[in-house]
Parts: sequence; structure tokens; C-alpha cells
Amino acid sequence: MSQMPSPNPNPNPNPNAIPSPTYDVIILGASGFTGKYVIREALKFLNVPSSPLKNFAIAGRNTSKLSQALQWASGPNSPPEIPILIADTTDPASLRHLASQTKIILNCVGPFRLYGEPVVEACVDSGCDYLDICGEPEFMERMEVKYHDKAVVNGSLAVSACGFDYIPAELGWMFNSRQWMPPAICCKVEAYISLESDKRIVGNLGTYESAVLGVANADKLQELRRSRPKRPRPVIPGTFPNGPMVNHLKKVGLWAVKLPSADATVVWRTLSCLAEDSRGLPGVNESTEQIEKREAFWSTIKPAHFGRLLLLNFPSVFSLGFFRKKGPTKDEVASATFKMWFVGQGFSDGSLASQGNRKPDMEIITRVMGPEIGYLTTPIILVQCALILLNERDNLPKGGVFPPGIVFGPTDLQDRLQQNGISFDVISKKPVYRNGSSLQF
Repeated sequence: MSQMPSPNPNPNPNPNAIPSPTYDVIILGASGFTGKYVIREALKFLNVPSSPLKNFAIAGRNTSKLSQALQWASGPNSPPEIPILIADTTDPASLRHLASQTKIILNCVGPFRLYGEPVVEACVDSGCDYLDICGEPEFMERMEVKYHDKAVVNGSLAVSACGFDYIPAELGWMFNSRQWMPPAICCKVEAYISLESDKRIVGNLGTYESAVLGVANADKLQELRRSRPKRPRPVIPGTFPNGPMVNHLKKVGLWAVKLPSADATVVWRTLSCLAEDSRGLPGVNESTEQIEKREAFWSTIKPAHFGRLLLLNFPSVFSLGFFRKKGPTKDEVASATFKMWFVGQGFSDGSLASQGNRKPDMEIITRVMGPEIGYLTTPIILVQCALILLNERDNLPKGGVFPPGIVFGPTDLQDRLQQNGISFDVISKKPVYRNGSSLQF
């Protein structure tokens, strides 16, 4: 299965003990367009001081393509000795063998509705942890339904949506929520996304296919939700009617367009977890200090209505013309950036929220900024999530299938992202005037 055999770096002298995994991480789908950027990001943290990543392997169907991806990701340096493993999502035995060799699989093989479940199943059966960059709500919730209980028993922590714009959405919402000091209370957060570049913004066709499948399976998602027991619903003060699908923000000369997205779904799943236990998820072997830290963090996060809009110069949406089979060039990736503004509205005193149809009197705007979304920001996030799993496993749940926010919210993920080029800032704290919002981007 391996191009170059690698001895177990942690041989266990006890023959009756479960052998330690050979690898800290295996990147599956490493020869894909996103996968090779994940390799490049992981190499930055391989065997460097303070990094828990001591080794990793790359995996996929084609040894030659994997070798080329490693060469590309290592440039301009010579490639290090990274084991190359062969596995195929249509071959369950190869996936089980893969999962048995590692602590974590980073799955970059999409669309996930078509290719993701066998990988999740192999990880859950083997008890290894699983992270992916999926943005398909139906897939994520179906995996939770089918594999959560078994993952808890086997000690497999499976977390989807570890990329853009799901973790920026969740951490951005939480960052905004933490700016509301009692007695003030936030009731609604809207995220406005702006994609910027001095060149054309381009995505790869696999991302487009995943987005199309996510929208196309909306009916299956609703059917899945109807078949499940009702989950606790977060109690959100105040009433906020849905806004228009297309809104012209005259102050900034841009259009805000509501698009189908997974991030609102992911935020809602985290809120549902908090409705079950407002203290969050206990770690498998937490210290008393860590328990207090986790509970203190979640005490600052309050439920709020959440929505996401895309900012455009004109009211149109992405079409197939924005996507290419080979994805963007290096220059196109390097020139692109994103900004997400989180506009939180609420009340200067929480007691005002219960006074009939009273309108919010307070607004806090925060912002998350970073590099190109698909091939820079997403690998940064995915690799940092993996490093947290390696470094803080005792502080995280034993196992289960969860959205990223409920798992990584209380960790140092935000600090890690800020150290790697993704910033979190408070833009303004203002009263909301009666003649309209104080929105200023």
C-alpha cells in the first residue's frame, strides 16, 4: 500500500496493547487541487519547534500524481521523505487500512455526497479522528445520523466543514457575540462576505459540483430532518423578519445577495448543541482548569439569528463561468482575499427584547479577513484544526460527529488563525438610529 515503507515511530513494547498509529495525519485526496495546497500548509508545521506534527503521509489513487503534488507543494525545495499511500474511496478495505495507520485523516475528496461516506465509515470503525472541508449540509447531517453513536463508542471525533466559510462564519459569529457585555444582548447576526482580487476570481470545478449538489439535495436534507427526533431549539430573544433576497446597500455602493450556504446550517447545529448543554462538550480527559475555561467561554456565547449574504458590485451570482476544471493559477490565488463583516443587532439592555415589537437599539460590527478562500484560507484552517487535535486531544470530546464550532470554539483556534494571516477585528459599537442602521463597511 505504501510507496516507501516507514517503520512505526512509536513502537509499543507491550504485545497486548493496541499499537500506536504510524502517522499523526494522512491527507487523503492529496493530489487534488485543494489537496496539494493542504500538503504545502502541513509542511510548514512538520517537525518544527512547538508543533505536534511529527510525521504525515499523503494518500490517493495515483502514485505518480501524488508524487507530483508533493513536488509542487515542496517547491522550491526538494520534497521531504513523505510516505505515499494508495487508497480509493470505492475500495473500503483500502480506507480501513488507511484509517488503522493514523491518528487523523484529512479528507479532501469531494463532492462529499458522492465520495465522503466510505471515508467517514472507515474512520469511525477504526476509531481514528476525521476532518474534512465539506460544505454540503445534507452530507454532514446524514453522517451525524448514521455514525454519531458509533463514533462516540469507538472514540472517533468526526468534524466536517473545517474550511471556508464555515469556521470563519462560526468563529466570526462567536467573536461578535463576545463583544456584547451584559446587560446588552445580541439577537441577530448577519455575515456579509466580500471576495476581492485584482485578477479574476476563479474556483475549481470540484467546488462548483459540491455547491450544486448541496443545493440540489435541499429536499433530501428536509426529509432527513423530518425523520429525526426534534432537537432542542435555542431560545433567541426578539423578533426579526427575514430580509429581502437582494438588498442594495447604498452607503457602500454594493448589493447584498442571499445565497444558499452551509454556514448558517453549521451555526444552527452548534446552537442546537448548546441548547442541550450550555456548557459545551466535555473533553475526554479534561483537567479542572480546562473545564472552568470551557464553561467560561461558552457563558459568553449567546444564541442569535444568523444569516449570510454575498456582497457584489451588481446583483448577480456566480455561474459556471467562474469555475475551471484546473482551478485558478498561482497568481490568481495569491492576489485574492476575503472579508466577512458580522453585523450584530440587539438591545443595550436585554429586558428591552421582551417589550413587544421593539426594534434593536444597538449594533456591533466585527470583521474577519484573510487570504484567498479555497486554496489558502481553507488549508490554513484545516491544518490548524488537525494541530489542535494532536495537541489538545484530552480537552476534546471522546468521539462523535459534530459541527466545527462546538468542538473548536473553546480552543485556541482563533489565536492560531490570527497567527497565520486570518484576522479578527472589532469595527464599531454604535446605537442604531431610528432612520436606519449605522452600517458602514
